[in-house]
Amino acid sequence: MQIVLPGALPDATIASELASHMEKSAPRYTGWLGRAQAAITVADPVKTFCTPYEYWLLQRHGFHAQGSQPASAGLAALFALESSSAVEDNDEPLWLAQLVHVAPARDGAALIPASELNITSDESTLLFEAARPFLADSGFVITPFDTTHWRIGLPPEYRPACASPALVSITAVNDWWAQDAEGRPWRRLVNEMQMLWFDHPVNQAREARGLRPVNSLWLYGGASPSQLGAPGNLGDESPHVLRGLQGPALVQDWGSWLQELERLEREVFATLTDMPQLVLTGRDRIVELTPGRQGLIARLLGPRKQDWRRWCSGHD
Repeated sequence: MQIVLPGALPDATIASELASHMEKSAPRYTGWLGRAQAAITVADPVKTFCTPYEYWLLQRHGFHAQGSQPASAGLAALFALESSSAVEDNDEPLWLAQLVHVAPARDGAALIPASELNITSDESTLLFEAARPFLADSGFVITPFDTTHWRIGLPPEYRPACASPALVSITAVNDWWAQDAEGRPWRRLVNEMQMLWFDHPVNQAREARGLRPVNSLWLYGGASPSQLGAPGNLGDESPHVLRGLQGPALVQDWGSWLQELERLEREVFATLTDMPQLVLTGRDRIVELTPGRQGLIARLLGPRKQDWRRWCSGHD
């Protein structure tokens, strides 16, 4: 079994202080940390343009970036694969625009991804039909891809490096909204969509139901599906992704983070006979843990303890 825990690596500034509390809240879990073999991967979003969890997923699927592509270029192809969406030509770059909500924020603008918007198929269709007259002369070839995405055909001279919607949603739009000349046509189209959808009946109805309006698009991708590795390398069992630590970690609510860790200890870790493979992510790192030595030698020599506090706090 493999368990993935986004947000399980605390920020370096608080990790040492949290260590003793972690041992009290989750003794079985921290016991695993001390006996496991740890493999540490740097996953700086400034370089990868995606979250550490997304970077791990791309590695798991054997993604190979080409040229100057950031790792995030593979996310559209990965989304198509995991959602079983048909792609006609596996060797063609796949660009997707996700339907999102963008709102003013202290740092400029904040993005809410489609995964948190509960967009229906009918809403998606009506928004696309309203946009259709503006798309013909936009310079882009645009078709619906699924309920939350459009497929985008870009002009040959435009190959941007785009951050993933998930990363933008936990940072700020302004950090990733490039102002280069080549991207001006795309920015113009996005602005037109924002004005068109501002008081669209779909969004009026959503707001009446207490939902955020769908008022913008976020472009990402650029790699071809053929840049992903062979599916046979993944094994038969899908990883179990437990996201409860991620929210408190993002807002640095370490009290709630410890409460969630205690819940995981009680409801998940304590129910397992053997240590699973663990994948822990933080803001810019991934730690993959495999069970340490077992069998007769382990019983004779006793458990090998490692100072998990060092790698947990970023001191590799």
